[in-house]
Amino acid sequence: MRRSRLTATVTSLLLAAAFALTGATAAQASPAAAATGYVALGDSYSSGVGAGGYIASSGDCKRSTKAYPYLWAAAHSPSSFHFTACSGARTSDVVANQLGPLGPGTGLVSLSIGGNDAGFADVMTTCVLQSEQSCIARINTAKAYVDSTLPGRLDTVYSAISAKAPAAQVVVLGYPRFYKLNGSCVAGLTEGERSAINNAADYLDSAIAKRAADHGFTFGDVRSTFTGHEICSGSSWLHSVNWLNIGESYHPNAAGQSGGYLPVLNRVA
Repeated sequence: MRRSRLTATVTSLLLAAAFALTGATAAQASPAAAATGYVALGDSYSSGVGAGGYIASSGDCKRSTKAYPYLWAAAHSPSSFHFTACSGARTSDVVANQLGPLGPGTGLVSLSIGGNDAGFADVMTTCVLQSEQSCIARINTAKAYVDSTLPGRLDTVYSAISAKAPAAQVVVLGYPRFYKLNGSCVAGLTEGERSAINNAADYLDSAIAKRAADHGFTFGDVRSTFTGHEICSGSSWLHSVNWLNIGESYHPNAAGQSGGYLPVLNRVA
């Protein structure tokens, strides 16, 4: 009898211990298991400016159903999808206005950011409307900003994302080169200006990739997928100057979102 009671007691203790360990493991695993939501942050390259199909409720943010975040969510059915990317966004706008949906259940975050901080729109306006000398000078000013100020601003964004969504894989998408050199264009910018703009895109991407890596994030390089589809290629996935809708100038069209950005996110996410 004593042996039976002892055996029963030991068995009960072992079962209780096993249950406790199993319960602890489940409790520890549950946040990771639940982290399957997707949040898409960033600027116009993530919101889909230039692709058309804008969601009416997104207003001036111009979020598109043809943008890579929307296409990825439609194909992968995450447990939740929040699309907060906005046209014109800078790093400060992401921190102030876009991080609300992030949380323990966020498993994937994507974003493109930094181009507006570096003065992308002003660079292109200068290059289109002024001399080659003025274009090169404005690009050099932007590159100096990328060296001196942008890394700290990216750090602020990346740290804020990690703090709010610690379980998330974060994919930082870069920017394409704009021009195929010695391509089909017979007017517009000089080859020197086109080459300098391409080099500036490389310079910006290198800075973004470095900061992303230092935070343990994945950098999604879209330059290879856009190769052969730059402006002046004859099969461009980027708008050139669009005088009817100037805001779409130098942004990916629908093919650029589905063929240039989406495959990169699919490959790494």
